[in-house]
Amino acid sequence: MRQEYDMNISNYLLMVATIEQLLNYQIVAAKKKNGRKHLYRGVRWWGLSQMYDGPKLNDIINPSTSHSIYRNPNMQLLTKRQKKLVNKNPGTIRSISRAAQMSVRECKYQFKYRRWNCKTQDISHGGSIFGKIVLKGCRETAFIYSIMSSAVTFSVARSCTEGSIFTCTCDYKHKDAPRSSKWKWGGCSDNAVFGAQFSEKFTDSSEKGRDLRYMMNRHNNNAGRNHVLNGMRQECKCHGMSGSCTLKTCWMRLPQFRTVGNLLKERFDGASRIYQGNQGGMVPQGNSGRGRRGNRKFNIVPVDPNHKQPQTNDLVYFEKSPSFCAVNLSLGWFGTKGRECNATSIGIDGCDLLCCGRPHKTETFKVKERCNCTFHWCCKVTCSVCEKTKTRHTCL
Repeated sequence: MRQEYDMNISNYLLMVATIEQLLNYQIVAAKKKNGRKHLYRGVRWWGLSQMYDGPKLNDIINPSTSHSIYRNPNMQLLTKRQKKLVNKNPGTIRSISRAAQMSVRECKYQFKYRRWNCKTQDISHGGSIFGKIVLKGCRETAFIYSIMSSAVTFSVARSCTEGSIFTCTCDYKHKDAPRSSKWKWGGCSDNAVFGAQFSEKFTDSSEKGRDLRYMMNRHNNNAGRNHVLNGMRQECKCHGMSGSCTLKTCWMRLPQFRTVGNLLKERFDGASRIYQGNQGGMVPQGNSGRGRRGNRKFNIVPVDPNHKQPQTNDLVYFEKSPSFCAVNLSLGWFGTKGRECNATSIGIDGCDLLCCGRPHKTETFKVKERCNCTFHWCCKVTCSVCEKTKTRHTCL
């Protein structure tokens, strides 16, 4: 009897321990799931690049119909704070949608020859348009955040100039600035300051906490905005008899967004791996230049002590990037199999690197193109149709 009693007690304790282990596992899994949901919630607006950009967005431009903001399907991708910000600035939803579209295009252009080629996915099932790569604190995530933040700054600033946002106008602050005897400030300068302030409130609103991911995302968001602000250039128009340009009127213009993308791509290649330091203190936050009580300093330290402290224009990350060579189901990545490569290149687009040392196949195919075009006065162009043979190399 005693032995049977001890066995029952042992089985009971084992069962209790198993139940506790399962509960702990469920708690950890729930925390991870909630963390992913929170992370995705703040970046779901990226999916506006796939949403309808038509009459439904026009409803928001009329302040008298601003109540329709909550019925608009595009607005369901925004957080409550983002919705309130858009509601206070009628017309910005179109700018944000345009920013999401131009960001995705630029990202795909900059990485079209890399192993990670800025792959996007349908967001109808939730999550991020860039997939689970945003769950990692790697270089690719750093670029995504910076290009998105810079695009919002750029698009909103341009919309202010176009007059499609009701709460901002052209930037006229230069009108009273010193000028030369041969030129004066005038025209309609792009309002990059308003764009950067709006971008900070919009893109940073979902970043919470004081962990390393929070610091990384805020830093990279700010880097994207700074590249737009620092890229502002002066443009002038000549006045005078017969275009003598005795006097010029000048204003400030946004850089080409391709220029911003090129600069951020350079920062991606030279990004700094960081860890979280323990220095505190109140410091100015973002582009507003004002200190806020209770905000601790973003103290990020380079992992390599020989590297300099990351500057405001630099991109930072804390986790090494995957190789992107093989299938990684946890990231929803299916490797580089089937990717087209350049068999004559020794660069990143070459078959050796892009295929990760695997072989590639070569195939020829024929295409029809216009050729031998001739201009006839006036005004007609006639062309022949030529058949050409081309070669394509793809990774196995």
